[in-house]
Amino acid sequence: MAETAALDGINGLQDIRRSPASHLATAMEAGSVEGTAILEESPFQTMVGLRVDPHSEEGARVADVVGGLPARCSEVGGADGVSVLWLGPCEFLVVAPEEAHDSLGGTLIGSLAAALGGDPGQVVDLSANRTIFELSGTRARAVLEKGCSLDLHPRIFLPGTAVNTEVGNIPLILEKTGEESFRLFPRASFAGFLGRWLLDAMREYASPEVP
Repeated sequence: MAETAALDGINGLQDIRRSPASHLATAMEAGSVEGTAILEESPFQTMVGLRVDPHSEEGARVADVVGGLPARCSEVGGADGVSVLWLGPCEFLVVAPEEAHDSLGGTLIGSLAAALGGDPGQVVDLSANRTIFELSGTRARAVLEKGCSLDLHPRIFLPGTAVNTEVGNIPLILEKTGEESFRLFPRASFAGFLGRWLLDAMREYASPEVP
């Protein structure tokens, strides 16, 4: 009886929750140009802050849970839908689908904590700390280059790369997930500003080319 009531409470909360950029959903749909520049929010993903020495025994146990830790700066590890972004020599951001969260029947956070055990390290639920924007299309890189100082040329910035940077003066994590697709991880409080900035940067690609 108590379990049923708890599940009903969780489902009720899911019905009323709002993502950080939900108020821009209509604008993102209208401002996207199929195949050219498409902007969407991917909210409510499971995110875990992980601190562990990747060369230690506990690091090996944690790596088994997520499918591998990145070995060096800007690499992305993980497997089976779980991404592990390198933030520092012993600091990572684990990103997984919403259903991996322990409150929804998943086991990711608990499994990471169990793998760490009592050894040095830290596992922190950061799922509410950031949201994710997905930007894709042939002009996705051009949109980002309007407000990012990194060299995003495909010879340099390869798929499977993630870095801390700024886009439109907003600090975030930028991950390249494919040849023409990116994920942006701003903190939730910056989601509205960044979403509007990206829509403004995309606007020129919604107009016909001038011959």
